[in-house]
Amino acid sequence: MKNLTIIMRGAGDLATGVALRLHRSGFRRLLLLETEHPLAVRRLVSFSEAITIEKVSIENVTAMRVNVHDVGIPGQWPPDDTIPIIIDPSGKSIQKIQPHIVIDAIIAKRNLGTGINDAELVIGLGPGFTAGKDVNCVIETKRGHNLGRVIYDGTAAADTGIPGNIGGYTNERLLRAPNAGIFKTNFNIGDKVEKGECLAMVDSSPVIANISGVIRGLLRSATPVDNKTKLGDIDPRGKVAFCTTASDKAMAVAGGVLEAILHKFNRI
Repeated sequence: MKNLTIIMRGAGDLATGVALRLHRSGFRRLLLLETEHPLAVRRLVSFSEAITIEKVSIENVTAMRVNVHDVGIPGQWPPDDTIPIIIDPSGKSIQKIQPHIVIDAIIAKRNLGTGINDAELVIGLGPGFTAGKDVNCVIETKRGHNLGRVIYDGTAAADTGIPGNIGGYTNERLLRAPNAGIFKTNFNIGDKVEKGECLAMVDSSPVIANISGVIRGLLRSATPVDNKTKLGDIDPRGKVAFCTTASDKAMAVAGGVLEAILHKFNRI
């Protein structure tokens, strides 16, 4: 089972939690697909950062950007423990490589082209997928009693537009673009901030902290953004260490993915 080939669409913080758990469980034929300009705000725990800086290590696991033509089965797969990541937002590599497993971890709240016939096992994370129709199973991504559960019939909970409650805050902890423009900031992930503090600008419009805490996620400065784009988030718990490790949510979702894989391929 360790030789199963897995392609994951997306490499943000939830996808990275999945990649960490699969890698630690012995799955080494894992390929991540990303866009040319990732918008993951939790950059310190997102393998998508490797698209920009070529190589990134998270919790002692390393991902490296490679050329799309350098990944294949079987002879061209990286021989070491590095997880390859390529620019392939449309998933063209899926047809080329023909993996055993496809995981859609884009978290777009809608299906961007993943099909149930893409692999023997196709897994969708969160809303936008229907188990038995466009994927084999769905993993619940909404915080609460069902977080991380594997769904074989139906869909995940609908997107409410309200982020999960952390430290008693939901929408207040998010930073969003007040308008379209260029996002610029002098702050970094891990910085402590106070409510009312100006953390960034989008063109000439300020981005103000609604609560006090630690910046847990933040886009790179000079990133073009649309109106209402998520720019970052503030963790009211104030624990800087939380900025550099996968979240409880990411690891719960990852557990669901691992369960689904074992359910499919570990039967006697």
